Amino acid sequence: MKWNATSVSAACLAVGLGGFVAGKLTSGSAGRGEADELLERARQVSSERMSSRRDGNSSRRDTASRSTRAGGERSTATMDERLVKMEEIVRGENALDRSRAMLSWIDSLAPSEFEAAVAKFRSLGLTEARMGEYAMLLTAWAEADPMAALAYTTANTRGGMATGTVLAAWASRDPESAIAWAEAKHEGEEANPYMVGIIRSLAATNPTRATELLQALPFSGERGEALRAMMPHLLKEGPDAAKAWIASLSDERLRDGATARFAEEMAKTDPAATASWLLSNLGEASTRSVDEVFEQWAQTDKEAASASFASLPQGDARTRALRGLVTVEARIDPQAAAKLMNSHPADVDDRMVYHFIWNSFDKAPGVAAGQIALIEDADGRNRMYQRALGSWLEDDQAAAQRWIDSANLPEQVLNSLAKRNKP
Repeated sequence: MKWNATSVSAACLAVGLGGFVAGKLTSGSAGRGEADELLERARQVSSERMSSRRDGNSSRRDTASRSTRAGGERSTATMDERLVKMEEIVRGENALDRSRAMLSWIDSLAPSEFEAAVAKFRSLGLTEARMGEYAMLLTAWAEADPMAALAYTTANTRGGMATGTVLAAWASRDPESAIAWAEAKHEGEEANPYMVGIIRSLAATNPTRATELLQALPFSGERGEALRAMMPHLLKEGPDAAKAWIASLSDERLRDGATARFAEEMAKTDPAATASWLLSNLGEASTRSVDEVFEQWAQTDKEAASASFASLPQGDARTRALRGLVTVEARIDPQAAAKLMNSHPADVDDRMVYHFIWNSFDKAPGVAAGQIALIEDADGRNRMYQRALGSWLEDDQAAAQRWIDSANLPEQVLNSLAKRNKP
């Protein structure tokens, strides 16, 4: 298989690395239309490769034993000379030219040459700035010799990105082998970090298997990362399919976390339906999403969002719903937002007051300052007085001083402001 522009990009897209590639192809001076066309071709090739796998028309290659890469032309230059050429490529300014040249350069590598290529790339200190090219190199190595690639990344890299990229690429064509490696490599009762890249790959091609692996992970940061990797693919299937998938999860805590993540995304397009679904499926994590959902809803239909809030029983969800309403109103009409808070004192918490102040201070500093007294935590209240009033004194000393003189402020705050105003 020749690793031309479409095939390597397709592999990256298929294993969840499209964001890296897309970011590189659509930045710089290259025309966006050409970059978009290249990515579209990559998607088509990726789809064809996945289809051929499902139909059983593709065969595995014994890549580790190959002396040269299929379709690649063996260069007469020494490896050192070729590594110099790679450095010239990745230091290029034009993102699209850089990507095309890198793909062509990768195509000339034999499996045994990838380690030197990756080591040289890493020595350049460009892995963050050239993440797309780095991902291409790792993905191609995974295609050529995944065991060698994993031996290198696990011994020489930290953070999991490189190993996850190799595992995701391997899982896209031979998932059970990648899973077996991950299971054999991991020890202990904690979550297997190697499963994240595999789940990311299988989310698009075999969501049933990806779900099995996800549910096998214990509650952990790794499980949260794997869940994040699955959500874009679930969202593509539509709200009903995503909700059904979430409802099918046997782990209550995982189901609650998935509900929270999906609600945050769904609210961007249909906040009313999201709020209804979310309020019917509340748990510890999903309750924390209520304020964001109501904030989205209030921006499109304030009356409906307010009516829903009014129907909620006392509790955390009701407080969070009010916080969302207050946050939106504070940006538009601080007086109305303050009135809304004061109309529901039992539902106000310190975080709501902070949100109100942050969103209203620039527009109406006096109104914002007037609500600081609602903060129950004394230390937090005094710090907010000092910060807000200090800022107001810098912007409009006369108006701020008049407000300070009329307010009954704690002595600690007055002393702090007096010290601040000394020349």
